[in-house]
Amino acid sequence: MGLAVTIDSQSGFCGVVFRAIGMAEDFLCDGSAALYSLGAIVHNEAELERLGNKGLRTVSLSDFPDLAGRDVLIRAHGEPPQTYALAHRYGINLIDCTCPVVLQLQKRIRKAYDEGGQILIFGKVGHAEVLGLVGQVDGDALVVENMDMLSAALREGRLDLERNIDVFSQTTKSPSGYRDVCQAVEEALQGHAGQLRVHNTICSQVASRHAQLSAFAAEQDAIVFVSGRDSSNGKVLFDLCRSVNPRTFLAGSPEEVNPAHFRDGDRVGVCGATSTPKWLLEAVADRLRKL
Repeated sequence: MGLAVTIDSQSGFCGVVFRAIGMAEDFLCDGSAALYSLGAIVHNEAELERLGNKGLRTVSLSDFPDLAGRDVLIRAHGEPPQTYALAHRYGINLIDCTCPVVLQLQKRIRKAYDEGGQILIFGKVGHAEVLGLVGQVDGDALVVENMDMLSAALREGRLDLERNIDVFSQTTKSPSGYRDVCQAVEEALQGHAGQLRVHNTICSQVASRHAQLSAFAAEQDAIVFVSGRDSSNGKVLFDLCRSVNPRTFLAGSPEEVNPAHFRDGDRVGVCGATSTPKWLLEAVADRLRKL
């Protein structure tokens, strides 16, 4: 089988993830000290295994009492204020790799809340970034993942339409999905005293990826989207590719590439999430070229 394989030049780690992993590697390079990551530093199983082999250990908040005096990395997703207080309590040294875009989003949420607005976040329930955002207001925020969840919240009166509503998005969510949520809230507010305040908080790099990736997927006969199973950004971008090109297949590693998905002479595009390392994209492409 002969395939024409192209790797999307824009896929791979975003700059902030690349920086966090670089900081972890620099710390571990001499092997003189242990480094712990609060949660997975990146949502990609292959990259976690590579870093684990270098000595990076993933921990949770429940491990903090055993980490007094240790070095713990805060990943790009960010953390709520309570995490910093807990680290201080146990004398933990934090290496803070929080994305600057996420830091700014956290500040904007706190400011809107202090001004009396209801906080509505379009994001994945339980996602690390979202937990950090909700923690800025001690949990007093409503999180919706999709239009069904928003409709239920409106139907059940969990949004007070007589108060101003400040809407924010997790930085890696779909721009079109965010527009739909904001439009639905605006329509619900018609005839009520509350006003809608929409905050543009999707990462500009993520937003621009949607148009670029749609064009890339449309140019190929088939797409292999390389991503970790737990990547929120990967789920969004995979669905985007599949909406443009139905022959879009997910792979977490070269071994997961299925030859039956392809035809002789296919133009196959390889792309991935902001949490997918370049070396893994190249490994998948090499596997396709050998089919």
